[in-house]
Order: sequence, then structure tokens, then C-alpha cells
Amino acid sequence: MDNKGMYSMWLLERPPFSFSRIQSPSATKTTSTSVIAPSQPLSHLTSFPPVPTLAEWSTLWSLWDLITLEMIPPSMLLTKPIDLRHKCLFYLGHIPTFLDIHLTRVLRRMGKKEEGHTEPEYFKDIFERGIDPHVDDPSVIHPHSEVPDKDEDWPALDEVLAFRDRVRARLIRVYEEYGVERKGESTVRDFPRSLARVLWMTWEHEAFHAETLLYMLIQKAGDADGTLPPPGFATPQWETLTKLPGWTQPIPTSTVTLEAGAEVSLGHDDIEAEDNFEQVNSPTHEFGWDNESPKRTAKLGEKAVKVETRPILNGEFYDFWMKERKAGGFALPGLWVLDSEGNVQVRTVYGPVPMSVAANWPFVSAYDDLEAFAKWKGGRLPTQPELRLYMDKYEGAEESNIGFKNWHPVPPQLPDVENGARGHNGGVWEWASTLFDEYQGFEKSVLYPGYSSDFFDGKHQVVLGGSYATVPRLAQRRSLRNWYQHNYPYAWIGGRVVYDI
Repeated sequence: MDNKGMYSMWLLERPPFSFSRIQSPSATKTTSTSVIAPSQPLSHLTSFPPVPTLAEWSTLWSLWDLITLEMIPPSMLLTKPIDLRHKCLFYLGHIPTFLDIHLTRVLRRMGKKEEGHTEPEYFKDIFERGIDPHVDDPSVIHPHSEVPDKDEDWPALDEVLAFRDRVRARLIRVYEEYGVERKGESTVRDFPRSLARVLWMTWEHEAFHAETLLYMLIQKAGDADGTLPPPGFATPQWETLTKLPGWTQPIPTSTVTLEAGAEVSLGHDDIEAEDNFEQVNSPTHEFGWDNESPKRTAKLGEKAVKVETRPILNGEFYDFWMKERKAGGFALPGLWVLDSEGNVQVRTVYGPVPMSVAANWPFVSAYDDLEAFAKWKGGRLPTQPELRLYMDKYEGAEESNIGFKNWHPVPPQLPDVENGARGHNGGVWEWASTLFDEYQGFEKSVLYPGYSSDFFDGKHQVVLGGSYATVPRLAQRRSLRNWYQHNYPYAWIGGRVVYDI
């Protein structure tokens, strides 16, 4: 009951699944004199076991099946929501095929020469690897699987799902046969380190694809016979949400200063060459992709910079876009769409919503769009070291919008610098001005040789953080680096402005 004698009723929902996240009091609040320094990043928050548990696999499969079987209507399976990607059915076959290929390889390396690929074996020829063509010239593309040209030549959905189930059963047998139960933790198993890496890698591979498939599907959400909303999750009441202060009232902006020459630790030490079948993975080891290792130190530039604590928002970019549009400039951003009356709406998995609903959400688009906005404001986008240092100090609030806490962005929560409280950006990745490229100490993965190096082409930018659709295992690993082409408009990546002092 409030001070006026009025009662409120809170309605709670139990979603079909939820992802565990790391909780730590110091992730949400520190004292103003002990804000985590560059030499003390958020690495102390890491507490996931090195290898995902079978319960984590089960949760991930629930997510994957919900997206692929309940959000994609049958009429969409052989369509491309984005021309630069495969048809939807490819991804239903790709995920179990990738897992099966790597299980077969690692088990054979363990001496199990009789281990073969799960039938039908030809799936590995069409489903092994997807595509990421150049935006400017889609004919330029890295090595990939050759998929059928005609719709009638693709495997039937039932055949793909039966294959999926056999591969999942195979994975469970691997856990039961080779997993060593950790003392005092009955659900956690350790494995020979080479096998452990494969189990970790294939889990994160599927988690990444859940998000990338969703940003494809969002392009058709709200269309007739298009993407369906996620069942089992309450549909947002947009009209009610817009009555909340943070959704409609202007969000003030401020800046924090990062000192010139400040040092920041990048990456972690996870040396794939040290893997073997004799040594069980350390309970504290943290696996990562090849572009995360080794741990190294970077320095900020010779000038201090001011960083805006508020990410670039839809509403402010809309004002900029309208001015540029009148001057014959920018095309419509990839996550925006015009309604029948020419009004800008923002795409969500529930269909487009008015700009009035999404004005205070973080703006997501291609790097080129956000960089142009930053320059218009007299600034630029941050480098990877600048962005990493800012995130270490001021991001990571317990309320962070990651891991499907919501199925859409939300207004950001700004850090309370004076009182040491952390904030969050509303649930998007963030662009860095640093090119995704080779660096001193980089070693190409043996298990997945082209994972990073295929994209050291001068066209991709480093991306940090995570979105509302990024699982916590990824979003909460500080060393994680993602990347996208600078003019790729579909991924859920935002940005913030920095100013040289």
C-alpha cells in the first residue's frame, strides 16, 4: 500500500527457461575511491565452470528449439530474412553438424578410431560452415559449405530434427563416459583438457548462433507469415512501459575522464597448444576464442579522453538522421522501418514499435552510422582499450540487460560515479574504432583455424560487451571480442561518443 492508501498488484511470470549469470556485490556498487582500476578488471567475477554442465546444455537447447521451431513458421524455413546469410533451414542443420564434426574429431584423437559421423553423414558436406560475405561485394566470401541450389534438394525438416536428436544423445553419452564428477559439485564435470575445449567451444558456438539467427529473424517480425514472438514470455505492454520515467523523460548525459597513458589489461591466457588428453582441465581455467589470448597490456593515447556515460540513443540519432536525410544523406538504418504513413518505427521480435516507445533505447546500426553521429557531435567512437577501460570502471550493473532478461533493449542505466554504482547500456554490444586484426602473440586456433583469421581483412571492427540476446557466459567474460563489418547494419551493436581533451 502506498502513502495514498492505494494497493498495487505485481504479476510475475515463469519463463520457459532462464540463464544463470554471475552475481557479485562489487559488480553493482563500489565506493567512489575504489572503482575498479585498469589493473583490477572484472576478472574476479568469473565463476562459470570451464565446461558447460548438462543443465546448461539443456537450457541452451530450450532456447534454440524455441527460436527455430516456435518462432520460425514452416513457410519461412527456406527463405533468407537477410540476403547476406543462408536460408533459415541451414542453421537448424548447421548447429548439430558442427557439434558432431568436432565430437568425431576429438574422440578419434583420443584413440576411438571407430567413432564415425552421425548419420546421415553427408550433412557435414552441406551444413559444416556458413557464410559471411563482404557487404560491398557478396561474391567475396571465405571458404564455406556448398548448399543445395533448389528448395526441393534440401533435407526435410523431420530428417534434420532426427539428426539433431541423435547428436544431442551422443553428446550426453560423452559427458557420461568421460566426465569426472567434481567433488562437492555433483552437476559439474571435468574432462581431459582437449575434450573440455571442444565441449566449451561447441556450446558457445550454438549460443552465438542463437543471437545471430534472431537478428536475422527480427527483419521479418510483424510481417504476414513472418517471425513469431517468443512463446512462453509475456508480450511487453508498450503503452504501460512508456509511462515509466526512464522510457519517456530525457536521459541526462555526462562524461567521465580516462587519463592519458592509462594502462588496461586485454585478453586472458588460454593457450590451445597446451591442451592434452592426460591432464584434466583446471577448475579455474577460462576457455576463450583464439582472438582473446594471450593476456596483454595496452595504453591509452597521449591525450586524456572524456567518455559519454550514456550510449547513443534512438531518439538523438533520429534527430541527426532527419537532418541528414533532408540533405540527401543517410539511408534508413537496418533496424528501423517506415510504417504506412512514413513514420519511423524500430524493429523488435514482437514487430516494429513506434519511435516514441524506443526513443530512449540504445541505437543499434552499422559502425559507419554511429561513427558519423559521433563526428557530428564533435567526437568519435572509442578504441578497444578505451572502451574496455570504461566498461571495467562503469559497466556491469546487476540489472544489465543480457541473457534474455528481456527480448528487446531497454533504456540504459547510467553509472552513479559519485557513489560508485555501476550502470548498463540497455542491452547492446558496442562498436570500437579498433580494426579486428592480428596482434602480437596471436595464435590461430587449431580446432577452428579460420574463426578469427578469415576476417583480418581491414573491413571488420572490434565489438565488445553483449546484447539482451547474448548468454551470460559470453557477455560476462571480460576477454570476449566480437567483430562485424563496418557497414553491416543488422547486428545489435550500439556505441558511445568519446572526446579528445
